[in-house]
Amino acid sequence: MQINRDILRLALPSIVSNITVPLLGLVDLAVVGHIGDARMIGAIAVGSMMFNLIYWVFGFLRMGTSGLTAQAYGAKQTDEIRSILFSSVRIGLIVALMMIACQRYLLKLAMVTISPDKEVIDLVTTYYNICIWGAPAVLVGNGLIGWFIGMQNTRTPMIIAIVQNVSNIVLSLILVFVFKMQLSGVALGTTLAQYLGVAIAFACLPRYLPNRQSTQVSNGNHKLLLKMITNNGAIFLRTLCLVAVNLFFLSMGARGGATILAVNSILMEFYILFSFILDGFAFAGEALGGRFWGAKDEEAFGKVVRNLFVWGVFITLVFTLFYVVGGDFIVGMLTTDVEVVSLSYEYIAWTWLIPIAGMAAFVWDGIYIGITATGRMLLSAVVAMTLFFAVDLLLHDNYANHALWMAFLVFLAMRGIVQTIMYRGIKKSFGK
Repeated sequence: MQINRDILRLALPSIVSNITVPLLGLVDLAVVGHIGDARMIGAIAVGSMMFNLIYWVFGFLRMGTSGLTAQAYGAKQTDEIRSILFSSVRIGLIVALMMIACQRYLLKLAMVTISPDKEVIDLVTTYYNICIWGAPAVLVGNGLIGWFIGMQNTRTPMIIAIVQNVSNIVLSLILVFVFKMQLSGVALGTTLAQYLGVAIAFACLPRYLPNRQSTQVSNGNHKLLLKMITNNGAIFLRTLCLVAVNLFFLSMGARGGATILAVNSILMEFYILFSFILDGFAFAGEALGGRFWGAKDEEAFGKVVRNLFVWGVFITLVFTLFYVVGGDFIVGMLTTDVEVVSLSYEYIAWTWLIPIAGMAAFVWDGIYIGITATGRMLLSAVVAMTLFFAVDLLLHDNYANHALWMAFLVFLAMRGIVQTIMYRGIKKSFGK
């Protein structure tokens, strides 16, 4: 079936791109690890976490662009496609320049949030002061990647991600071991690789940028800009809900002691691994859902939704079986600490439920982003976040870390449940 072929054509390159995303931080960590200074390893770990958190908050630059572009693509509105691109680049650049202008205050906020050890603060600051200058490349690049996805093209973002990571390895190795720049070399290598990535994205644009149909200056469309701001605002607030849940999960684990923190961090990798795969199909939902919504093709849109859930159920069954049968092996691969491994077995059953609880949320997020129903997506996140805190508050005294995992699974499941309920209203409004 053509819909399935289109889903896989878009999902598979996105999965590869997703897997390469954390490699920037891992490469930095590996390079510094060979310098032989534990403080630098800690500084890179904290610095990478810091920028992952910052750029996650500004993820609306990609998600907000992909849905609008996909709808314009489906409606064959070439002027609109160009306008979305130019507006996205402008917004990304403005946000990045604001970050650079406020970099001192942003650093203080990140330090308070993450609370690194005192002995690595100076090194983290050095890493931050260099990598912050990569913000224009990252944020503008995120908008361009969202635009490519909306144009039904996930292969170019995959190529960009691969080239960026390979160049990061090469540049970091040269700067650290040839020019003896140590931590500064790692940070500079990462920043230069980010600019190389956005340069490749701009170089690929002419191939996909449609010719302007009208003689009007379409990128001055204030109505479109307002729509983008509203759309991006809802995604931004929804992301803050996700950040709040993840930071609280991390914080409560840390309060349970170093061993519980280590256990939770390792078991959370089960969620991250699952998300890498399902996010690829969510990207396909953004592209195809937005495209057929824009084309007002209700039949094709319905097929996309149904087929995405068929793939979601299949992947859920595979991952659930994998976690039940191979969960102990995965933990053993991630750590050899006897105490951590032993305690992990007490909580590992929660990971078996991650695919079941989380699948619908991932699939619906892709669909809702594609049709720019981001207000509804925000509502689902608020409801789920509220229940997350309520469950942990009610049960934590008696069940401690088990309550935390239960709350997290409730959070995942409720996002999907609420969006499933709201989809009925979306179907009724199709084409309006």
